[in-house]
Amino acid sequence: MKVEEKLVNEVIEDFKKRQEEKRSFEAQWQLNMNFVMGNQYCGIGYNGEITDFEKQFFWQEHEVYNHIAPLIERRMAKLQRVRPTMTVIPSSGDERDIKTAKISKKIVNSIYNKLNVYNVITEATKWSEICGTSFYKIIWNSAKGNFLAKNNKGENITMGDIEITAVSPFEIYPESVNCANIEDCRSLIHAKAYHVDEIKNKWGVDVKGETLNVFSLDGVSRNMGGLGYNTNVNKVISSSRDNYAIVIERYEAPTIKYPNGRLVIVAGDKLLYVGELPFINGEDGKRGFPFIRQVACDQTGSFWGTSIVERVIPLQRSYNAIKNRKHEFLNRLSMGILTVEDGSVDTENLEEEGLCPGKVLVYRQGSSAPKYLSTGSVPLDFTYEEERLLNEFTVVSGTSDILNDSTITNSLSGTALQLLIDQDETRISVTAENIREALRRMAQQVLRLYKQFATLPRLLKIVGENGDLEVLYFTSADITSDEVVFETENEINESLAQRRSMVLELLNAGLLHDENGKLSNRMRIKALELLGFGIWENSQDLNEQHTKRASKENAMLLEGSMPEPCEIDNHSLHIDEHTSFYLANELTEKQKEELLKHIRTHKQILSIVGENK
Repeated sequence: MKVEEKLVNEVIEDFKKRQEEKRSFEAQWQLNMNFVMGNQYCGIGYNGEITDFEKQFFWQEHEVYNHIAPLIERRMAKLQRVRPTMTVIPSSGDERDIKTAKISKKIVNSIYNKLNVYNVITEATKWSEICGTSFYKIIWNSAKGNFLAKNNKGENITMGDIEITAVSPFEIYPESVNCANIEDCRSLIHAKAYHVDEIKNKWGVDVKGETLNVFSLDGVSRNMGGLGYNTNVNKVISSSRDNYAIVIERYEAPTIKYPNGRLVIVAGDKLLYVGELPFINGEDGKRGFPFIRQVACDQTGSFWGTSIVERVIPLQRSYNAIKNRKHEFLNRLSMGILTVEDGSVDTENLEEEGLCPGKVLVYRQGSSAPKYLSTGSVPLDFTYEEERLLNEFTVVSGTSDILNDSTITNSLSGTALQLLIDQDETRISVTAENIREALRRMAQQVLRLYKQFATLPRLLKIVGENGDLEVLYFTSADITSDEVVFETENEINESLAQRRSMVLELLNAGLLHDENGKLSNRMRIKALELLGFGIWENSQDLNEQHTKRASKENAMLLEGSMPEPCEIDNHSLHIDEHTSFYLANELTEKQKEELLKHIRTHKQILSIVGENK
């Protein structure tokens, strides 16, 4: 018992130490969140907490002209296009490895669709755009998956499945802020608030609850680390949760003492779990941390990335000040400032009613009549500074709405305008590449977890681009490679309109035609897919059905049998599909001979029937 208490105290003390080291970063993130939500008259006080800035005079304008929220929305809209297509490289040139690599690719794509991973990516990108850093947690949840049976306690036994969640930076505590990435950390803490009933159901331990504050960006409560102390979070969406407790998960990298690493889970003063790292998710079959880090902008020598919001906060403060001072000046011009001689008029009446049209103003005989104080006109410096600040927003954030500026679009040629748009998109490509790399590493961990836990045959349903349903059974033995690479370039650099324009130019130039100068059915189908009309055009297309049938025959060849050509086949399409398969794959001599025999039969039938291509 003393050993457990010592371990619990050690983890709690380690957690408090990391809290203090991270406190200044959390204060900056809270300030960023406030500015995005429009609470912009605040700052970080001497105590490290968010404090309000009050008006210096009652008459001062204190309005907010929020340009940060549209800026983030614009960046998010562009980053939403980062949806890369990935493939898996076979571990060798062996026929089986090539086949299992294709299965691995299908597993990744199916899981991404099944778990709505792109929604998780959107949530994580919100955190990284505002706070600079976000995380993905990829674990194997034994409570998910299809039902298998009930144990002797009457509890359901399921097959288990992958679980991917977005984790805010408030929940993660690295060993040191100087670690450049997760792999450099010897240990990592994930602190999250759970209801005591959930702790009881998950770990079977009773923990004393307390009241904790949680807050989020989108109105959905998120459990955040750093809840061990109170901060002034009333400027963001916040809520108070009763009967909650902080669960501290400390992940320790493999060492000589713990070859498989160690995971210690603590809540309150109770030890919930201690054991080796549960997931073989590292390279070369090693155990590692189930987290992937994503940053908006890298900060050299720091675990935490930098947010664009942090860079534009000074500009936003200056812009608010300029706009408010300008409006105060306009108020003076429109309302005026009256000067009156002491005792010449009823000043109380004048303050209440002012000098309304038709007003009869009575002033003391012999005194000077009230008059307006000359305030001049609004200085042009206000307008110049306002325009300069708006331009700086664009320069610092890396985004702009070029097409909304008529002075630019009217003075440039189409080619020059396209080059300008490409250059503008390139400025956000660094953030897009960080997201792509996070997705690639996520796919690797997904494959490694299935390799570890998918011992029983699992059913995989895949819906193709043309609406066809493919059913596949696989086990961990079917995953021989986890080397994931991208099939597509950075999506930020190419829009749908650009891709369509390129395809149409290739068609007009005749580069996609065959040796007879005609567009083959296969190329026509591919061109329609690239134009974005594949689903609409090909759902009932007869030629596409023939192509699919030929592809299935190719798959049957790998399984050991090849059907005879059918009289209803489009033999020219079958010949093209089988020839492409022959050239693109490494087949055994027996498979080559069988496939060539099959192609000869198609050609013989084609020569007899005289089928038109």
